[in-house]
Amino acid sequence: LPPGTVFVVQWDKVYLQGKEDMGSFTFQAALHSTGRIVFGYKEIPVPVLQISASQHPVKAGLSDAFMILNPSPDVPESRRRTIYEYHRVELDTSKITNMSAVEFTPLPTCLQHRSCEVCVSSELTFNCSWCHVLQRYL
Repeated sequence: LPPGTVFVVQWDKVYLQGKEDMGSFTFQAALHSTGRIVFGYKEIPVPVLQISASQHPVKAGLSDAFMILNPSPDVPESRRRTIYEYHRVELDTSKITNMSAVEFTPLPTCLQHRSCEVCVSSELTFNCSWCHVLQRYL
């Protein structure tokens, strides 16, 4: 994203299948070019903790993951997706209510280093190192 921009995805009037009488949910995720992520909850008709996890599993938060496509043993021409998740940050779903928001602010990383001096003097707990040949961190 160009500096100062934001990408927003909104889910508008979403109903739980078979539970339409509960009301609709409206919420959004905003991804800022600075790395900040904001989840905004406009309409949450029932407490999230009251949603049946067996019928409608609720995930709220962030996670890193990667996916591997493997041939399916049952149907050779199809592929089976396996998702491996790590570094999960889960929200306290009791805090998700009407007109609420949750903000995630990125921590500093080696990517921010633009010179050897800044890299070497950094107090990050990562093992960043500066490459004089490439003029960037490693």
